[in-house]
Amino acid sequence: MNVQTEINISRRWFLASVGGALLATGFLPKGAHAEVPSIKGGGSEGYSPTIWYVVRGDGRIIVHVPLAEMGQHVGTAVARLVAEELEAKWDDIDIVHVDHDPKWGYMITGGSWSVNHSYLPFSRAGAAGRIALIEAGAKMLGVSSSDCIARDSEVRAGTRSVSYGEIAVAGSATRVFTAKELEEIKLKPATERRLLNKDITARDIPAKVDGSAIFGIDRHVPDMVYARPVVPPTRYGSRIVSWSDDEARKVPGYLKTVEINDPSGICQGWLVSVAENWPAASNAADLVDVKYEAGPAASAGEADVLAEGHRLAAEPGAGSVFYQVGEPVQNPKDVFEGTYVTRSVLQMPLEPLNALVWNDGDKWRVHASDQHPSITQPLIAKALEVDPQMVQMETSYLGGGFGRRLFCEYTVPAALTAKAMGRPVKLLFSRIDDSKFCQPRSPSVQVIRTATDENGSLKSYQYRGVAGWPTKMQNPAALSDAFDGKGKIDLFAISGSDPWYDIPHQDIRTISNELAESVFLPGYLRSVGPGFTYWALETHIDEVAHRLGRDPAEYRRSQINGEGRNAGEAPHSVDAAARLKNVLDIVVKKTNWDKRASLPDGEGLGIAIAAGQERTMPTWSATVAHVAVDRKTGQVSVKRLTSVVDAGTLAHPNGALAQIEGGMLWGLSITLHEGTEFENGLPRDLNFDTYTPVRILDVPEIDIEFVQNDHLPVGLGEPGVITVGPAIGNAIFDAVGARVRSLPIRPEAIIKALEA
Repeated sequence: MNVQTEINISRRWFLASVGGALLATGFLPKGAHAEVPSIKGGGSEGYSPTIWYVVRGDGRIIVHVPLAEMGQHVGTAVARLVAEELEAKWDDIDIVHVDHDPKWGYMITGGSWSVNHSYLPFSRAGAAGRIALIEAGAKMLGVSSSDCIARDSEVRAGTRSVSYGEIAVAGSATRVFTAKELEEIKLKPATERRLLNKDITARDIPAKVDGSAIFGIDRHVPDMVYARPVVPPTRYGSRIVSWSDDEARKVPGYLKTVEINDPSGICQGWLVSVAENWPAASNAADLVDVKYEAGPAASAGEADVLAEGHRLAAEPGAGSVFYQVGEPVQNPKDVFEGTYVTRSVLQMPLEPLNALVWNDGDKWRVHASDQHPSITQPLIAKALEVDPQMVQMETSYLGGGFGRRLFCEYTVPAALTAKAMGRPVKLLFSRIDDSKFCQPRSPSVQVIRTATDENGSLKSYQYRGVAGWPTKMQNPAALSDAFDGKGKIDLFAISGSDPWYDIPHQDIRTISNELAESVFLPGYLRSVGPGFTYWALETHIDEVAHRLGRDPAEYRRSQINGEGRNAGEAPHSVDAAARLKNVLDIVVKKTNWDKRASLPDGEGLGIAIAAGQERTMPTWSATVAHVAVDRKTGQVSVKRLTSVVDAGTLAHPNGALAQIEGGMLWGLSITLHEGTEFENGLPRDLNFDTYTPVRILDVPEIDIEFVQNDHLPVGLGEPGVITVGPAIGNAIFDAVGARVRSLPIRPEAIIKALEA
């Protein structure tokens, strides 16, 4: 019997149905801030010690979070910072992700900066509120403030107490703090912490599970129409010769196709098909007949970009100096050079690109899943040819970002289409559109040349790194001065190349691959520069150790002494060498490193260490990969990944664990499973049938240990990625003697290395 039931199947219903088992088993999946302003006092609306939170009369404490939520539970982490110093009960805390009002300061979520950059301002804001509430509560209790303490959202004096809500209603908290006083606030000693470094439930999980959370793709407004872009054959230089929508007009619900004239220069040769619903817009876009004069990149591909990278790396004096110290060693005992390559990688977030734009009669309003609204607003204003203040940004939850939503140029065609249509337009990209209009992590070519002395110690280190620069192309005002003051550099294409190994002579240069930048828009992929710089550095160090006949773990340890700037500095890299050695020692012990010779034939262990994301925000980590390699086929099976991480104080330990787990799986994925190459100006792989991130059957055992300490918190969104690739590559060498210097590692590369 064939029974058909009428049911309204939503996207969330489908995901909840097929994904419920994963949720039940626990697989839940640079923030710059303005200085905390002075306390403003209370009133009938509640008490606002700072703009970062409000203590309401009903006892609820509303924390204002100026960062985007994209699965990392950032609201929970930031709210914990406030609640800890405020001495608030966690159950009293609510979180609001704020709008793009200038009062919140510059808004960006990326670089693993969120908790690290939020720690002092939000902690001081909480402490200021605690001080003011104690003073106000003491007056209400008729005692001295020195006789009072704050606990669980109350001010207590012996057996008597007054709640924060009661103080807010009374309006008795009025103290004003100057900026200097805020800076001078001493935070609680770590021994008195009651919330940080302790597990709790993230505040955003219920809404995501019950379907009430709003993602960019969920937003609707009255009179809204849908649109899909007709993406040109190349990002740059394409020109429409002619087009016809004769076939598209046959699609029910189709309205029109708009040819985009873009003053911002983002859309070069673009059309956008508009309809009453997205299936109609999507079908119509496929039926629009367009003839293009393609841009110069139409004949360029990955091989051309990498060939240019090799040429530039070999060119004397190319690029700019990232770091230099010391003089080259004369007559070193051993000199070794290695070239390391990575290929294009796409972000591929689950939620495809989308933006909703409309004019409310006063301003242009833009709703998008956006990691960096402070740069999106002026971009849209330029395209619409209006003052930036006429553009109001709104941000919802992000269905994945991974760096792709740090430059939301896809909002531009949405805005221009809304302007042409005179009504709200929701522009949605198909997965293929998304991939064509991608911002990949640029292919890279890195050449490292080291010299050692008679004892095997590293004495000279030369590095040449060539890649497309994302900051140069997306936000050139954020480029940094070169070390020698000659020119600019993109830190996101070079960070991690200056090692924490003590090497007297270092000469590190970074080189922009302008050919890459003419083919595609280089983007920020999770871990950005360190995702490839550490691949080169930690593979090279492993090679040096083996050439010297030294144990790779022991050799690394011997080169970390904390000399000069490697001694670290307050507040974020205190005890630098000791902490890096510590994670190395722990992971060696956890993995029975010294007994790896007893592993079965074809199995091996590889190690890598890192201090990423940035030198000013080092997350100390050490990873050991256990792999098995089939000598006949070159297939690699990762059996286990073990990582030890020192990230200082953990604002939200469950979130920290999830961040490292996700990062390690991403590192595994881009090492063995995913990656693409550009062909004729576009990625070869446009959908998940050929672009193949790691599948669940390929997930190994993962063992993560956090070092417990009270140091300031550092970044966690990206460091988990960094050490996995080199650890796997080094493990493959340990298993079968095949040294691979290119990512992703394919079976044919292993076979070739075995035959060499």
